Amino acid sequence: MRIGILTGGGDCPGLNAALHAVVLTAMVHHDTVIGFHHGWRGVANSEFEELTRTRVRGIIQRGGTILGTARFHPHEHEGAIDAVLATLKAQKIDAVLVLGGDGTLNASFELTKHGVPVIGLPKTIDNDISGTEQCIGHDTAVAIATEAIDRVHTTAESHDRLMVVEVMGRMTGWIAVESGLAAGADAILIPENPVTIDSVVEALQQRHQKGANSSIVVVAEGARVANTDIEEVPTGWPQLAGSPVGAEVSRTLAKRTGFETRLTVLGHVQRGGEPTARDRILAAQLGRAAVSYLHEGLTNILIAGIGDGIRPVPLMEVTRGARTVPEELRQLAMQLTVV
Repeated sequence: MRIGILTGGGDCPGLNAALHAVVLTAMVHHDTVIGFHHGWRGVANSEFEELTRTRVRGIIQRGGTILGTARFHPHEHEGAIDAVLATLKAQKIDAVLVLGGDGTLNASFELTKHGVPVIGLPKTIDNDISGTEQCIGHDTAVAIATEAIDRVHTTAESHDRLMVVEVMGRMTGWIAVESGLAAGADAILIPENPVTIDSVVEALQQRHQKGANSSIVVVAEGARVANTDIEEVPTGWPQLAGSPVGAEVSRTLAKRTGFETRLTVLGHVQRGGEPTARDRILAAQLGRAAVSYLHEGLTNILIAGIGDGIRPVPLMEVTRGARTVPEELRQLAMQLTVV
């Protein structure tokens, strides 16, 4: 069997571990693995290499992806679908394993309508893909954010400051909630729970009136915060890292509370570096399962991490929109913070 594989969308730790698992599992079945460069764009442009044991040796612990990646959705580019089909036919590819987030996996689902057999492996630091509870890269991002917030705590306490930490999360607040809870943040602002800046100001003022000399506010980049001082800032609109949301929350809190305030934007630091052990193991599980299910005759599926297990679900699940932070976890965050 000739198996194609690609990594699309934003990079994240654990991609190389998944490639390693796919290649080694494929070798057991005497398969050939063709790695396409830079996501679906590489398929359209016929840019690829054969992935061998030698090529993937020693890459488990490396961040990023040896194949490169790109946000390229064939159905959005004239002639790209035909180019993809031509490449797959020329290379006699039996199925394409796609390591992607919601955008790449949705694009892959569109290609299944044109007869492309696809198996999706969920990866995104945002952990927001429908159909699965676990995504490659999320655990590492949370660990990085948690460590950063831990470090911010000490400087906040030393200088009696209010510290605002912006983390990734355009549509959902998984990173903000989990890192904020783990690091003992005092307020966590996420897209799922709209708030007004007035309620945040009041809660922080009351906290300091009760004796606190510093506070930590964790803000997801897509947090919905109304009534900031500069009205033209599109609060609540999905933003990229370094969006106006964190800056405006920081600026407005400083003005309204009078507290000395500093902003830290973690940005792409959350995507980089070595994957945690948990991400490496999840990647290995998903990679092995993808090849195994392919040999069982299953395609057009998502390899989902559900609880402690791995199982296939219809690829269509990824089209159901972002998987948001569940109410129970949101309630926990609200109970353990001031907002």
